[in-house]
Amino acid sequence: MLNKQRLLTPGPTPLPEDVRLAMAQDMIHHRKPEFKKIMANVQAGLQHLFGTTQPVLSLTSSGTGAMTAAVTNIVKPGDTVLVIEGGKFGERWSDIAKKHDLEMIILPVAWGSAAKVIDVLNSLDRWQEKIKGVLIQASETSTGVLHLIKEIAEITRKRDVLMVVDGISAVGISPCPMDEWGIDCLLTGSQKGLMLPPGLSFISLSERAWDQVRKVKPKNFYFDLLKERDKILDDQTLFTPAISLIVGLEQSLKHFEGDKLEQIFRKQWALTAMARTGITALGLELLAMENFTWGLTSLLIPPGIDASDIIDIMAKDYGIVAAGGQGRMKGKMIRLGHMGHIDWSDLLAGIYALRQAFVACGGHTGCKDYMEQAMNAYTQTLAEGRPV
Repeated sequence: MLNKQRLLTPGPTPLPEDVRLAMAQDMIHHRKPEFKKIMANVQAGLQHLFGTTQPVLSLTSSGTGAMTAAVTNIVKPGDTVLVIEGGKFGERWSDIAKKHDLEMIILPVAWGSAAKVIDVLNSLDRWQEKIKGVLIQASETSTGVLHLIKEIAEITRKRDVLMVVDGISAVGISPCPMDEWGIDCLLTGSQKGLMLPPGLSFISLSERAWDQVRKVKPKNFYFDLLKERDKILDDQTLFTPAISLIVGLEQSLKHFEGDKLEQIFRKQWALTAMARTGITALGLELLAMENFTWGLTSLLIPPGIDASDIIDIMAKDYGIVAAGGQGRMKGKMIRLGHMGHIDWSDLLAGIYALRQAFVACGGHTGCKDYMEQAMNAYTQTLAEGRPV
């Protein structure tokens, strides 16, 4: 091939070389001192990443496994939860809750928009005697929207309602400090901001969430978070973990140590400004106009052009792998990822490939300096710093 492949999807994301080399080491045993030392290092790194003093549990599963673990451990069948449905993964909360025989109050949110804090407040006021938890995404990966987690958590932590947050495309990408914001359950997956292959998920609970788990007494054999917590306190996992991924995780977490996490946030914010500026300069429409995800930019494709055709040309002719829309947005939008081990040159190549493929499919763009505008947005935003 003439072009190297650049993975600009919202997960999996490219892997740093040091992480790949760490995972290529010989196998070790997960019940021996060598692995326990790794787990101790991993625990400290995950607590820093999550912004919590609580244990962060490592599960051998996709992020959906951690979502399932949250629901089956924190609430019991027959309980009522408020589900924020603003995209495909908001709908996944509903699917999991339904399987667990929960009563649901659905708060529908238009795709491309964030849940309004007043709507959440009104829902909690209306059904305050019933709702045990709020299920929400920090970042709705299917649309590229950031929900107002900090503001909503200010409401839930004053009530007997647990805030359960899917941070799969937020943790390690944009700020989501669990303890500071009062989040009761925060979870993520390995294949996005953490710069690892798929296969691990991570979950942490507040003390009041743990109190609820003890009352629920979950009957889930594999995702038994109380037993996982007992094991992690001994630097172990309940069952055989994905050992090579854990070894890679230890290395990956070094990229977030100390003030490196803040540097990553600044870079991700600057890349987001770069993507949005370049796409807008091309005359294409962004899906999320406000409260947008930092590591993912979603754009709408004009009627008459299939987004799938653009994505195919980007991959075939330019080596750029992007993602399409999901559910009702399939064929209508493109999701350009810039999270994880991505830099300005990767994203600039992605914007160029997007423009060329769009034109090849019959689209029209009049702007000639879109790449310069994108680069200027990146350098200026990086110098100014991220929002507080």
